[in-house]
Amino acid sequence: MEEPKFTPDKERLAQRRATLELLRLRLKEDFVGIDEIIDSLLDYIQVWYLMPEVLTRPIIVCLWGMTGVGKTDLVRKMVQYLDFQERFAEVELGNTDQTTYFSSVNAILKSNGLIDSRPSIVLFDEIQRFYTIEPDGSPVQVTKFNDFWELLSDGRLAKREKEDFDYYISDFMFNQRQRNRRPPGEPAEDPMLDTVGIWEARNLKKMLELEEDVLDIAEMSKKQMLDIIIEAKSKRRVFEPIDYSQMLILISGNLDEAFQMATHTSDSEVDADIYHAFTKKITAVDIKNALTRRFRPEQVARFGNIHLIYPSLRKGDFEALIRKEVGKIIFKTEERFGVKIEVSENVYSLIYRNGVFPVQGVRPVFSSVTDILETHLSKFLFECLNDGQSSFFIDYQSDAKVITAQIGSRVVEIPFVGRIDKIRQSNIADVVANVSVHESGHAVAYVVLFGIAPLQLKSKVASSYAAGFTFPHEIYETKENLVKKIRVFLAGGLAEELIFGADNATVGRSNDREQVTMLAMDYIRRHGFDERYQANYTLEYGFLMDKFATDKDVEAMISGLVQETRALLAEHKNFLLDLSGVLNQKGSMEARDVAEVAARFGLTALIKEEGYLHLPGYREKLG
Repeated sequence: MEEPKFTPDKERLAQRRATLELLRLRLKEDFVGIDEIIDSLLDYIQVWYLMPEVLTRPIIVCLWGMTGVGKTDLVRKMVQYLDFQERFAEVELGNTDQTTYFSSVNAILKSNGLIDSRPSIVLFDEIQRFYTIEPDGSPVQVTKFNDFWELLSDGRLAKREKEDFDYYISDFMFNQRQRNRRPPGEPAEDPMLDTVGIWEARNLKKMLELEEDVLDIAEMSKKQMLDIIIEAKSKRRVFEPIDYSQMLILISGNLDEAFQMATHTSDSEVDADIYHAFTKKITAVDIKNALTRRFRPEQVARFGNIHLIYPSLRKGDFEALIRKEVGKIIFKTEERFGVKIEVSENVYSLIYRNGVFPVQGVRPVFSSVTDILETHLSKFLFECLNDGQSSFFIDYQSDAKVITAQIGSRVVEIPFVGRIDKIRQSNIADVVANVSVHESGHAVAYVVLFGIAPLQLKSKVASSYAAGFTFPHEIYETKENLVKKIRVFLAGGLAEELIFGADNATVGRSNDREQVTMLAMDYIRRHGFDERYQANYTLEYGFLMDKFATDKDVEAMISGLVQETRALLAEHKNFLLDLSGVLNQKGSMEARDVAEVAARFGLTALIKEEGYLHLPGYREKLG
């Protein structure tokens, strides 16, 4: 018989559309810097929320990003605002028994009461922990949660096994035989032992989809329940899989393979806009490639094609977040104590400098707001109320290193140095001078070889051992560019030799040399840019080749480029010295600062935005 056509309720549709639009506004008020993610998410779930009846398989939406960008919180807030808490499950799958004592998704959904076909939401969080491929490429012998892939495939899970019913039948028959063996004259059992009981009633209500109340089922005799079970067992319907086509499946995770900067957790110095630009260039293809490092190809396919990729927050986003959190404190203080607070820009800058670690997201910011503002607020409030004042102004004096409150005509001071500022200030002057020359060496080679000013130079960073960095643009890897990159890496240590003498050069070149070696090996062994070696001499494919045959050529290539780079720095020694002096004084330089110094020596250093990709003009060459 033909199924009746679905006729939408226009009034309900209008109400739900209004709910979605209100949800959109509320989420954008709660979260900073992810408006595009919110818009995309609500667009994708629109059909599920408005007309779930038309779905033939669940909606699967994947949320990817670094920690602290608001993936899990966004889902929780959405569930709360849609009033779906009773139809929501938050699940963390894993390969170890420590994750959860359940062994199947089916069991988890049952425990959350999601064993019917009505609309529901499930969040599979931290999915990267449920990998099926080891880092070395070997498969993981996963025995738990295999039905996860079944759920993603067609939205159906086995409802129950035949043994579930047989257990109740055999249990009843065993108890009945025990009663029949009771000697004559023995007192009768407690009648309550012959009833179903609350615990079994809950399970049976879910399993059989009974309409009766749990308390009514609990008072049934086991004989009555046995008859109901036998009747249900005779109907094949109770063994059919549950159709979860009206389920919204949200998958969330951190993929370091795609977000390679996610491991730079200690970088508080790198401009947040630089990280944002790099993460904005990550695509769904990059995500799928990253997933293939953790899951088998057929499993990656089951994640679907809806991948929402969170960029890291921009500098403006962090600034807005700080103002928002401080605003909450100001509002609560006035509401609770009737005292108005004004906060200076110096305080906002103090919180940003000590609270923003771009790849760690919002959590460090919250703790810094507490550390810098909230912990000192009680003293200022006490002084204000004690003086009978109704307002005060909070400021930070960087030179004196004190947080001040202007209360009426007097100033209350609290000595304070930011935790990260304190580490920066501990950098030894001689070490900073050394780091300034090292980083300037990289920058000089970068300007001369690529004609671009690096995005950022740092010689004073939040580290107990003074260090620095030169942040480049994304460089398209060609034969020529690989050689240039090697020379840029070499230039740091060689600049130290040129300015301070070979005996005073430091081990700060170690990581540079590792990068140089890998690039040179790839140049010869992997990419075939050396005409004498055209086979692929890498080990990861397991080919039986003599990789040592190319070692002498890798050494010879690097040695030759050392000489070329040493000559380049000697030619531009005045530029190197001038740049080193400015960096030593400032501790940090932006692209425009580097370009200004380069211009004094007749060098052009183009200023390119964070997302710029440096590559040859292939289209022009094609004609």
